[in-house]
Amino acid sequence: MLIDSHCHLNYKGLVEDQAEILARARKTGVKGFLNISTRQCEWNEIVATAERESDVWASIGIHPHEADQHSDLGEAALLEAAANPRVIGIGETGLDYYYDHSDRQVQQDLFRVHIGVARETGLPLIVHTRDAEDDTIRIIEEEMGKGAFPALIHCFTASAPFAARMLELGLTISISGIVTFKNAKDLQAIVANLPEDRLLVETDAPFLAPVPHRGKTCEPAFVADTCAFVADLRGTSKEALADRTGTNFFKLFSKASL
Repeated sequence: MLIDSHCHLNYKGLVEDQAEILARARKTGVKGFLNISTRQCEWNEIVATAERESDVWASIGIHPHEADQHSDLGEAALLEAAANPRVIGIGETGLDYYYDHSDRQVQQDLFRVHIGVARETGLPLIVHTRDAEDDTIRIIEEEMGKGAFPALIHCFTASAPFAARMLELGLTISISGIVTFKNAKDLQAIVANLPEDRLLVETDAPFLAPVPHRGKTCEPAFVADTCAFVADLRGTSKEALADRTGTNFFKLFSKASL
């Protein structure tokens, strides 16, 4: 039950040949796809893809890079969009201090708006964090204190202490093709020891193609390569890891079904 838990099927590089991209992934054994939004203007198109394809689901959210352009977005808009049956997650949202494309306070405020919606709807929060570990921990801790909500860290590349704290707070951790890169030894050591019931795999397509596809446009079929690499790190089979992460996906994203 291999699932690509995070991809951008409506981004340039995939949307032009979306049907063939999906067909190739299905042929490699991928059974489901979570199509992620990053801007409000994408929501209708991303939901439409999920309505057209029975094995594709949608998320609703604003990426931290886009926070300045959505600083007035409130919970009402997210709640309305999240009511669609094909919307199963909130995000991606979070903090990105590496590029600082948006004001940090605006990022933080919008992150909290998304958390409020995840808490109210019960839909998992899809968190992006880069060079912002301390503030990500602080905000999630503070918001968990107001009431628990389901969440995951997508495309995990952070430190071992950060991973440990996220696990303590009940979050799931999703691993992208970055784990296959030669310079990802620290990440590989963390991934080898993550609890098996808190682990997902993803592509973040069209970005971050794993080995042996480096330099190519990433596509959901490549989640099979990441799954195989992670399985080897953890001393298990690709099939077993696919089943385990698939089970984890449907447990976390309980609104999804095939």
